[in-house]
Amino acid sequence: MEATFRALSKHGYNDLRMRDIGEEFEMSRTLIHYHYDGRHDLISALLEYVIEQYEGSVELDEGTDPVAELDVRIDQCLFGPEFDNDFGHWERMTVYHELFSQAQHNERHREVFNRHYETIRGSIEQVIERGIEEGVFRDVNVTDTAQLVTDLIHAARARRISLGHEDAPEQARRGIDEFVVSALLNPDYVLPSAMGRSQ
Repeated sequence: MEATFRALSKHGYNDLRMRDIGEEFEMSRTLIHYHYDGRHDLISALLEYVIEQYEGSVELDEGTDPVAELDVRIDQCLFGPEFDNDFGHWERMTVYHELFSQAQHNERHREVFNRHYETIRGSIEQVIERGIEEGVFRDVNVTDTAQLVTDLIHAARARRISLGHEDAPEQARRGIDEFVVSALLNPDYVLPSAMGRSQ
């Protein structure tokens, strides 16, 4: 998967060949052909691999306040987890968004992205629902609110990657805090004073 990632980063989706992936792979290229039915199958597996790295990397303490949990989940999507190799969050997001642009032409990619978006939106929905139940958040349309946050995250990442607007994620984060999270808060609820908020 990492070899495919490196090759895709260098050559882009349209120009990528199995030979390019083989050149990044330390073992025999025949091994790739044994496990994957061509370039599209391998790239779909890469997409699932990248998504799994994000979906399984949010760690929260038991009893985390709904506002703090929402902060962590938004930051995770916008700024990513830490990676132990040369390819960090934005390198991975560049590949992710390039594959996203191909989803309209690839049914398997579209299915993977739809599942991923349902997971992201679903995790935000759960936080908002818990916040409503605990009196932290106002009673809102949970699905629409979670979808709005998800769309803002995606648009900010795409603007940074495609247009080079380096401040897009931070700007989106401030906007989410000011216009979404602040609107969610129940005016009668007092946040714990010790709780640190993301900036």
